[in-house]
Amino acid sequence: SSETAASETAAAVSQTGSVAEVADTAMPTVVAITSVSVQEIPNYFRAFGFGYGTQQYSSEGSGSGIIVGENDDELLIATNNHVVSGATTLSVCFVGNDVVNAEEETVDMSGSDGDVNVEDAVSAKIKGTDESNDLAVVAVQKSDIPEDTLSQIKIAQLGNSDDLQVGEQVVAIGNALGYGQSVTSGWISALNRNISTDDGTSSSLIQTDAAINPGNSGGALLNMQGEVIGINSAKINSSAVEGMGFAIPISDASDVIQNLMNKETRSKVSDEERGYLGIKGYDVSEEGAQMYNMPTGVYVKEVMSGGGAEKAGLTKGSIITGFEGSSISGMSSLQEQLQYYKAGEEVTLTVQIPDKNGEYTEKDIKVTLGKNS
Repeated sequence: SSETAASETAAAVSQTGSVAEVADTAMPTVVAITSVSVQEIPNYFRAFGFGYGTQQYSSEGSGSGIIVGENDDELLIATNNHVVSGATTLSVCFVGNDVVNAEEETVDMSGSDGDVNVEDAVSAKIKGTDESNDLAVVAVQKSDIPEDTLSQIKIAQLGNSDDLQVGEQVVAIGNALGYGQSVTSGWISALNRNISTDDGTSSSLIQTDAAINPGNSGGALLNMQGEVIGINSAKINSSAVEGMGFAIPISDASDVIQNLMNKETRSKVSDEERGYLGIKGYDVSEEGAQMYNMPTGVYVKEVMSGGGAEKAGLTKGSIITGFEGSSISGMSSLQEQLQYYKAGEEVTLTVQIPDKNGEYTEKDIKVTLGKNS
């Protein structure tokens, strides 16, 4: 079982170990994640004359993940949302595999079916995402993993980040720069850091001087007992500074991860099949929320007549803050969730409803998704 496997992992470093011992124990629990996404870029010069249009380009990226659980059919891997967001193809490389060329292999093998089938890269699907917490869980079919690899990998032992102290030694493991698994070590520099980035504000983060670079995102920050105490997030690292890496505390992330692990693994649906709520909305940013004393999420500007939202009783002025148990920070995260659901399916929205005094009451509303008219 998952609990037994995690206990065996922890038992390997029952006392405070060296960096080498921690790395030896934890390396089989960390994976390299490679993504391919397709972007549409305006094309102002079309063949045989001027005109407007778009051209699609694929781009690839590297990240890391932590094996946090399993079910009968799947191995479940926690990572950052920004590692997998917008991906049309995902692949995972496990310990012992050569991942240096994983990006190139994933691009080469990402065909129209979005599948990946190379020796060192196993196809993965997004199980669930939570943009506001920058967390995601991806799933790999156990049947796709070679038996010799399956026998080597382990489920991570999660620690308690609430017990951390400034000055504690830590170890970071991840797929730095897409070169494959690497190990760095440092110290807890500070706790409860709030960092502003282009993507918003990340709160209550662990700061460490262990080197965390692009590709480390989603990898493990470990204590000297080999327990995961943070999920590295390289996106908030700046090239203008040295010795300042940040990680999401595992105690803050564990409930979100557990919820995402329990979701049904889904594939993106076609535009023709995709379900729609039937609203027009706009983002309530953190700055706007503070200024106007509103929750962050999607403000419902208009409810379309005859749509699923209207039939479910969703009203103008409400703010959507959750979708099927995942938090919603704006229209982009809501649309990211909707692309996995067909018209006719029922989904649960978490909605903040205002009263006459400007106070908000939380309510769950079940909406049957409609077709785009």
